[in-house]
Amino acid sequence: MHGYGIMQNVAQLSKGRVNLAAGTLYGAINTLLEKGWIIALPGEANTRKKEYEITPQGRQAAQNELARLQELVDNGSCIMKGEI
Repeated sequence: MHGYGIMQNVAQLSKGRVNLAAGTLYGAINTLLEKGWIIALPGEANTRKKEYEITPQGRQAAQNELARLQELVDNGSCIMKGEI
């Protein structure tokens, strides 16, 4: 996806609860590039649009974060049930 498409996708996925500003998004993109979690794809001629793709390392980082979040949800569920 390109930057503007990412902003739209985040808004749609969050049902409008998260609206990324361009500065926030591009700061995050730079961090993801530096960590090797995404790569910039070759651009089309005569366009400033940049597209990005997740790397295997990025997929692993996302999977690790999903597991961490699932643990938090599971712990919260146990607390609500009085199991902890």
